[in-house]
Amino acid sequence: MIAHLQHASDTVGLLAYLYEPGERGNHTSPRLIAGDGHGAPIELLAEPGSLSYLARALDAPVERLGARAPVQPTWFCSVRSDLRRPDLTDSQWATVARSLVSAVGLAPDGDPDACRWIALRNQTRQVHIVATVAREDGGLHNTYRDVFRVQTECRRLAAELRHLPAAPDPTPHAQEAHVPAPSIIITSEFSGSVVAKGAIDDLSASILKHAGFQQIDDWHGRRHRLPTTTPIADKVTIASHAAEMLRAARYSVDLPPSLDTARMSAPAHPLGPYAAGAELLQITDRIRSAENGADLQRAVDHLLHPEHGALERVREALEAASEHINDLDDEAYALADRFGFAAEFVSSAQSELVDSGAELRCVGNTQQPETETRTRSPKLPDHRDAALATSPAVAKARVFPSLGVEATDSTVAVRPSHAPGPRR
Repeated sequence: MIAHLQHASDTVGLLAYLYEPGERGNHTSPRLIAGDGHGAPIELLAEPGSLSYLARALDAPVERLGARAPVQPTWFCSVRSDLRRPDLTDSQWATVARSLVSAVGLAPDGDPDACRWIALRNQTRQVHIVATVAREDGGLHNTYRDVFRVQTECRRLAAELRHLPAAPDPTPHAQEAHVPAPSIIITSEFSGSVVAKGAIDDLSASILKHAGFQQIDDWHGRRHRLPTTTPIADKVTIASHAAEMLRAARYSVDLPPSLDTARMSAPAHPLGPYAAGAELLQITDRIRSAENGADLQRAVDHLLHPEHGALERVREALEAASEHINDLDDEAYALADRFGFAAEFVSSAQSELVDSGAELRCVGNTQQPETETRTRSPKLPDHRDAALATSPAVAKARVFPSLGVEATDSTVAVRPSHAPGPRR
């Protein structure tokens, strides 16, 4: 299954498009198959003549937010099934839709204040899910990592519904005697993941799995890779061992020197144990050497990637430090708060830059007028006051002025004003 996730600002316009014939006339028999309107009669409103009322029912929680409502409150996801597999029934597609809105957190099972959503079909092999990100209790659904969660759930559903393509048939022995074994390329991708390409037969696949590669069978076919979280030294060891076994089985293997233990020497690391700092220096060098906006966007993606980016790893480390400090010492709440606030500041930076990829790719493509005034993105809501109000360290600091004593403990000093994002 393949999902495409978008955000929109006009719910009624989106519904009108889904119920119309479509750009190529391929929208036929549009119908509602699932949804939750929290009391709104969405089954009666899901008709071409009542779409404005249906949109108003979905947008009702957004309207209650007033000025706090997001600019694009409509969450829209289209899911397609494998063309090589039988189509799903409306009931099966409804189950898929419920699983997706639950997996991303829009409408978890048993949540009475979840977001409102509908699922409709207007063509074969596809379902459309339309939701609004405002919850019934006045909160907002956090869309961060929704794309990752949707794709993960789609892979799980495809396996559950047996919609993964079967592995290619092995080559008959009579042909193997005349056709040379395929060349296998083991290389490191720009994301940092080590992949093996060309292992389409069972023997080479078995050798790669024995060496430590993960085999993935999906609609793209059979693939082998090492997770990006694998330590660099382990990546080199596993890749070299796999190449050695494949060559012993008479496969032609292309392995770069950076992954070959026989052709590389272990240089003394310039920063000693601070290898992470050296990796960030490499990212900085890539940013400085970018020749155009596309190169700059690819380099900056190492910082901003929602799952593997450097900022996400720093945020997780700071948050883990805050929690572990509390686990080790209940009295060290002030120090734990400082690490927690730092994690919030990093989260705020991520939120500020989350949609900057398209703008980065356009850098240098157009010449801006000299008189144009550059403005920063609007600041996120400042949640720092709420966080400080519950901090024991800050409460302690407020006691001193009331007693006429000057606070000297640096751990309770007022921090500079920032606009941290919501803490996860």
